[in-house]
Amino acid sequence: MLSCKFCLRVASVLLTFASSSCFSFVAPSSALLASRKQQSKREQSELKMGLVGSAVKTVTKLATSDKVALATATAVGAAGVKYWLDKPSRAYTSDSVAREYDAWTADGILEYYWGEHIHLGYYSPEEMEAGYKKKNFIQAKYDFIDEMMAFGGINADEDKGANVLDVGCGFGGTSRYLAKSLGPEANVTGITLSPNQVKRGTELAEERGIKNAHFTVMNALEMDFPDNSFDIVWACESGEHMPDKEKYINEMMRVLKPGGKFVMATWCQRDDRGKPFDKKDERDLKFLYEEWTHPYFISIQAYEELIAATGFMNVAKTADWVKETIASWRHSIWVGVYDPRGFIFKPTKYWKCVKDAYCLERMHRAFDRGLMEYGMFAATKKDLEP
Repeated sequence: MLSCKFCLRVASVLLTFASSSCFSFVAPSSALLASRKQQSKREQSELKMGLVGSAVKTVTKLATSDKVALATATAVGAAGVKYWLDKPSRAYTSDSVAREYDAWTADGILEYYWGEHIHLGYYSPEEMEAGYKKKNFIQAKYDFIDEMMAFGGINADEDKGANVLDVGCGFGGTSRYLAKSLGPEANVTGITLSPNQVKRGTELAEERGIKNAHFTVMNALEMDFPDNSFDIVWACESGEHMPDKEKYINEMMRVLKPGGKFVMATWCQRDDRGKPFDKKDERDLKFLYEEWTHPYFISIQAYEELIAATGFMNVAKTADWVKETIASWRHSIWVGVYDPRGFIFKPTKYWKCVKDAYCLERMHRAFDRGLMEYGMFAATKKDLEP
């Protein structure tokens, strides 16, 4: 663009110069020659000044237009990326949970960063005050299991021979931890929809010589176990994926023995009966449902009501552990920033990792502003009436 404008300017000046001084057929006098010589010098000077001025104006105009174009392209690009990130990509279907967890297990990225435990970690007030990033990310998950055991009244002294069911066991980190914590007389069964998770969980149990932890593919809404089979029913972050929350609760209560212990941790949305969700709430929840294959969430209060409605359970203890767990979301992003080895050699997973990091941040914000809650539940099953 610059060269064309420059040439046109030169041509225009040259044509003017030619028409005014170059095509005279009258023999000039010496005075006229001197006059024309001075005029030529002036015109040459004006030509130079004109060309320089034209070039400066053209360059300035182009620079300004380039800045505008760059800013426009940046804005359009950013809007496109934001649109892409905000568009959920893994909506719930009848087979999506098994499919996605099979994929997460196969690519190994989740296990690399989260270790054997696919759940949030626990951070004490002192650790939050000191800075959550100073805590070992994996240790936070072990601390969570210890705190959840304490919340449910589970310990090796009382439950050393317990038959334990881990509902939604992932690749079995918690199942193996419970098996070791409660001792060799205990027996832990983990169930999941993902065949890859069962395979990986079994491999890790064998590698560690943990013989009292076993894994099987089973639908938590249609369990094969007889009534009153387990002394402890444990459910950590599996309710989020259940398309029928009532049936989920009913099945767990059914297989729990009278006097048995039930403990559950699950992501919940706030109760909207007092304060209905606005459009932003609904939009944010839709994204959280559909990006990580969740059918829907319910509130802590709604779960408490479902537990009570079974008629099998004593009054449930509940709590909201947002403060204790919220650091996990951003901590998960930072461990990937500090150590990219978990994904850097897997270029086909780059966009998926970007989407997951974005969802982690969206989760943090939803919990931080009170749209989401971290529900904790513990209850015992009523003894059979004589």
